[in-house]
Amino acid sequence: MHGPTSWNRSQILLFMQKQQAHKQANPSQHLIGTKQWRYYDFGPKVVPPLICLPAIAGTAEVYYKQIMSLSMKGYRVISIDIPRVWNHHEWVEAFEKFLDAIDVHHIHLYGTSLGGFLAQLFAQHRPRRVKSLILSNTFLDTRSFAAAMPWAPVVSWTPSFLLKRYVLTGIRDGPHEPFIADSVDFVVSQVETLSREDLASRLTLTVDVATVGSLLLSDSFITVMDTNDYCATPQELKDQLSERYPGARRAYLKTGGDFPFLSRSDEVNLHLQLHLRRVGVEPRPDLVRGISKDGSGGSQSDKNQKKEDPDDPPPKDDKESSESASSESQLPPGPESSESHGTEEQVLNNAKTSAIGYEERVKLLNALMQKEQIRISKFLMQFTWGIFLPHLIASNVVLLYSNSTFCWKRGQIA
Repeated sequence: MHGPTSWNRSQILLFMQKQQAHKQANPSQHLIGTKQWRYYDFGPKVVPPLICLPAIAGTAEVYYKQIMSLSMKGYRVISIDIPRVWNHHEWVEAFEKFLDAIDVHHIHLYGTSLGGFLAQLFAQHRPRRVKSLILSNTFLDTRSFAAAMPWAPVVSWTPSFLLKRYVLTGIRDGPHEPFIADSVDFVVSQVETLSREDLASRLTLTVDVATVGSLLLSDSFITVMDTNDYCATPQELKDQLSERYPGARRAYLKTGGDFPFLSRSDEVNLHLQLHLRRVGVEPRPDLVRGISKDGSGGSQSDKNQKKEDPDDPPPKDDKESSESASSESQLPPGPESSESHGTEEQVLNNAKTSAIGYEERVKLLNALMQKEQIRISKFLMQFTWGIFLPHLIASNVVLLYSNSTFCWKRGQIA
């Protein structure tokens, strides 16, 4: 496993901790009604947010490369954990309450796999709030998943280790090229942090039969971003999505696997910027401040900002397409090789993360390693009991039956 990826992970986790500590008015955990929301919110509040929705195996942390890159450029990025909801109507209602609680009216959604499906459902039922969509490796219909999971009615009673095993079997096993392998390792470590209820609710959303209806959102405000190598979403379902939105912008990545936002973050971030500018979202780099040597950070508007109307600027129409194209052409070109992953290092340098002390990094890495060891130990213990306990019970039953039969025969002879 390659050191730079682990190094980026430790730096961004510390970056998030210090940013969240600085932004006390917007904590990372929020109880809204009966739903616990866990999320990261970075970037100027005056910019309409890009909200990232993960897949079954994802958490709010999996989009840390998008948070780090885009927020430093002046975009507002919100990455969330999918809360414990048990049907699609409950999801729409809960997500709307979440947006109300954080005082966000108009949003742009970026969803992968299950997150992309939930983004489409919300855009269907709350069309006035969703201004654009970026859909990656996702689908329109859940019937094929329901048919492939006959034990769906008992998913809420299934033990945690079996749910985790089922989720992890959907992730293609190696060999992978290094950065894809690192992305898989990172997501697998995030799966271990999910509770049984979290996994059960997400699997229920995946197999609860539903189809995305027609959207009021124009195809010109939709970007379909898929990987061409492989992913857990069948190609047939991705083709159905493309047919549904024939006028959507296409952004195909040659490789990237299930988690291109981690393995091909440079390309994904570039496509996200192009999409946001195309739909009229302008960044505010003037409101971004790097991390200072005392560890504080965040945007300048976080300290003394009054409530401002967070409504989006009106999207650009076809007449302004030339202006949009000229703004897009000013962006840096996409990487010639998919193995160029220096953007994160440059952003960290620009953000002055070099001020983070060596001792702090070592302590954080040790803490992460200890947590991983504890999670792996618990998983192995649950797996061992799940495999051997039924055999132990069965062997004891057979032994008891044999002893009783032997005693009965001895009694007959006597």
